[in-house]
Amino acid sequence: MVRPDPPIEGVDMPVAITALYTGILSLIVVGMGINVTIHRFKYRVMLGDGGQAVLRRMVRLHGNTVENIPLCALLMGLYELDGGDKMVLHAAGIALIVGRLLFAGPLWLHEGPSPIRATGVTLTWGTTAVLAMLNILQFK
Repeated sequence: MVRPDPPIEGVDMPVAITALYTGILSLIVVGMGINVTIHRFKYRVMLGDGGQAVLRRMVRLHGNTVENIPLCALLMGLYELDGGDKMVLHAAGIALIVGRLLFAGPLWLHEGPSPIRATGVTLTWGTTAVLAMLNILQFK
């Protein structure tokens, strides 16, 4: 097996900020996946939701997060690779984490609308849209 060259001293990882926030967001995805597995065993349902409202909610909570995080992470990484502003990247990463947690909290506890959940969705979609526009504007 060929070992990769060690990092060059003084040279930063080109997407270090994205790596940080993607790592944190990935832990949220893993936690939600574990939660789905726990609920599957609790209700003895290995596929689908078995008509269990709580399991359906947990599956959608995990699914929605998986649907949103990869695009945001990709947009962050591309923006960072293209020399994007570090403070904007930190703001985007924090907004995504907060947005995902605000979305998850109310849905974890009950079905139905919630202003906190709506705020989480707005933060997630808003951050995605801003990152998309920043990537477009960086086109030269």
